[in-house]
This record gives sequence, C-alpha cells and structure tokens, in this order.
Amino acid sequence: MNRIVVYIREAIEELHHVRWPTRRQAMRLSAIVLGFSAACSISFGLIDFALASLTRLLLSLL
Repeated sequence: MNRIVVYIREAIEELHHVRWPTRRQAMRLSAIVLGFSAACSISFGLIDFALASLTRLLLSLL
C-alpha cells in the first residue's frame, strides 16, 4: 500500500512541473488537429472512391 501512495504523490508532484498550454494555444492546436483530420479523411475518401471505381471498371471488363 505504501508504494501506491508514494507513486501517487510523485505523480502529483510531476504534474506540478508540467507546463500546461494556454487556452489560446489549446484552441489553435485543436483546430490544427481537426483540420488535418478532415483533410486526411477527404483524401482517403477520394482515394477509396477512385480505387472502387477502378475495381468496378476492371471487373466489368471480365
């Protein structure tokens, strides 16, 4: 039990050393992540659509 208490105390002590982002930084970084995720989703969707169309075309030739 003592080791668990020591672990929790040290974890809390380390959290005091963390440099948390400001609200503005957090909002900006969140917007970047959302924008990148949206761009990747659109890109992968277009690639998937193109490959599915190509597959349908090739299968219709058989």
